[in-house]
Amino acid sequence: MPELKNEFDCAATLKEGTWWMPFTANRRVREQGLARVVTSAKGAYYTAADGTKLFDTLSGLWCSPLGHADPRITEALRKQADTLDFAPGFQIANPETVRLSERIANMAPAGMDHVFFANSGSEADDTALKIAIGYHRLRGEGARFRLIGRERGYHGVGLGGMSVGGIVPNRKMFATIMVPGVDHIRHPYDHSKVAFSKGQPEWGAEMAEDLERLVALHDASTIAAVMVEPVQGSTGVLVPPVGYLERLREICTKHGILLIFDEVITGFGRMGENFASQRFNVKPDMITFAKAVTNGIVPMGGVIVSSDIYNTFMTGPENAIEFAHGYTYSGHPMAAAVAHTVLDIMEEENLVSRARALEPVLEEAVHSLRDVPTVYDIRNIGLTAAIDLKPAAGKPGARGLAMFERGLKEGLLLRCTGDTISFGPPFISTPEQLRDMVATVRKLIIELD
Repeated sequence: MPELKNEFDCAATLKEGTWWMPFTANRRVREQGLARVVTSAKGAYYTAADGTKLFDTLSGLWCSPLGHADPRITEALRKQADTLDFAPGFQIANPETVRLSERIANMAPAGMDHVFFANSGSEADDTALKIAIGYHRLRGEGARFRLIGRERGYHGVGLGGMSVGGIVPNRKMFATIMVPGVDHIRHPYDHSKVAFSKGQPEWGAEMAEDLERLVALHDASTIAAVMVEPVQGSTGVLVPPVGYLERLREICTKHGILLIFDEVITGFGRMGENFASQRFNVKPDMITFAKAVTNGIVPMGGVIVSSDIYNTFMTGPENAIEFAHGYTYSGHPMAAAVAHTVLDIMEEENLVSRARALEPVLEEAVHSLRDVPTVYDIRNIGLTAAIDLKPAAGKPGARGLAMFERGLKEGLLLRCTGDTISFGPPFISTPEQLRDMVATVRKLIIELD
């Protein structure tokens, strides 16, 4: 077993539950101990405590497209730590973050020229919602307080993002503290009409009309913003139908409602473009990002906004704070230095184009599983895909859990949510690695029964 840093009994400490792990069946981890521990990572692989190499099928948590332990990023961290390890973002700027804001704005759709930094997707999403409310208030439309999300959407775990999100287990425990005035449109996934779609389904653009239903119910004058993921990632890669996002844009524009794209997963190359908005040719009013911007190495997130939104806030006395919001670590210079290096590597190695080139490889591989009897559906777009397994009788989620645990023994770190397996491999993956990944998944699914 690879040596664990700091001499202590890792299995014993896990068994005690000292680390209360996030989004985890903690009692299961306490029972399994070192079987759930990784000790190092390099390239597209983690190394487990027993020495097993695990292919990183989801780029960490959608956040490590460059893989792991790139020495160029390590050097950028060291260099920045020696130069400026921390500077407050309140009233003080630093060159790395100023330059990063310009760089990200240049990557975004035209006219989206301003970046507000946060430290995670959750913070970015809550920030965007607050910007939306403030924007309308400053324009004399303070009655626009409603926020619209989508069923099965995930927008982090802040109170705003959780409320606008549409994942039932994330909501039910905290129902008493949900943000008021939130509603949800239906998601555009219907298995009976779009099963086994490759790329964007042809059916489903009409589902965007559900927003008109909420406009009629609440009146447009009360609605501030609609927040959606262009591709719904956390609930199993739900792909937007052809024309669906375009219709959402049209309805929002018609009624003066801001459209926010949550690109925490899709931003920085996952769709084979800088942002999914460019892949789908639909321009929102705000884009939230996180994860891949720093390859997951230092937390960073942010919101990209249009000049109209930014300039609306630039009013009042010149010495006044225009937007009473921010975080101690907003625009952290260490995170900015890493982000520059990550973006440098992506440019130098054409990794966004590589992700697009790997898309048909992943598509062909995952759809080859259609003949497996327990496979209920397969979806893909960009360098993402998902497989739904038929639930075991009376045991929803059991097959997914079994897949995850068997994957650890067979060289795969899988992302299983219920009975859905999601894939978002690193951009540095080879075609052979993607095909081998799916071949192992086939073997594991067949062995389940």
